[in-house]
Amino acid sequence: MDTKTLIVTGASRGIGAVTSVRAARAGFDVVVNCLRDEAAAERVAAAVRAEGRRALVVRADVATEAGVLALFEACDRTFGRLDALVNNAGVVDAAQRVDEMSAARLARMFTTNAVGPMLCAREAVRRMSTRHGGAGGAIVNVSSAAARLGSPNQYVDYAASKAAIDTFTKGLALEVAAEGVRVNAVRPGIIDTEIHASGGQPERVRQLAPTVPMRRAGSADEVAAAIVWLLSDDAAYVTGAIVDVTGGR
Repeated sequence: MDTKTLIVTGASRGIGAVTSVRAARAGFDVVVNCLRDEAAAERVAAAVRAEGRRALVVRADVATEAGVLALFEACDRTFGRLDALVNNAGVVDAAQRVDEMSAARLARMFTTNAVGPMLCAREAVRRMSTRHGGAGGAIVNVSSAAARLGSPNQYVDYAASKAAIDTFTKGLALEVAAEGVRVNAVRPGIIDTEIHASGGQPERVRQLAPTVPMRRAGSADEVAAAIVWLLSDDAAYVTGAIVDVTGGR
């Protein structure tokens, strides 16, 4: 069976890093995208290679069209094919009310969390859709339980950007369902990753874990397991789905 090729955006840490390694274990060669930390991305690539798969690190800002094009063109040059995309790259910001937010913050949030994934999906569809001569494939978007909960007094803007991803997932799934491309999403809940510290809340996981019905935070590996299942042939009849990985929250 031919090895499939996967692009994972924001793959140098957290959910993206673990997804890259799990996907390699499932038989994918992996394009490991990062924004800045190439050393961390190279460690992920080394872990992919340790699973017997090929890896390519591409430093590119997927919040820009130029960065998205550079990422996909690098995949084309190295692997000559694309079978799957995980839209994982995203940002949070410091806790703020909406009446305190700047236009610059809102632009950054929506450009990174919504526009970037849409551009990546556009490029993936152009390569995978049978309408464009492709052989089909799968896209998994990483949303958030915040899309359902709204995140008042923390980051309503982040929640809204992820709600956009939910709607985009459903619409794109229907648009390309007859073209061999499946589009799904996962909605992580309170997951123990570095993203909370990057938003200025390093204690957020510890503080909120007791409020989760399962009484604990989730792990990046638990989210990655759901992502890789959605990429796999075991999910061949699943499209337009949004899978909560939230411990019941």
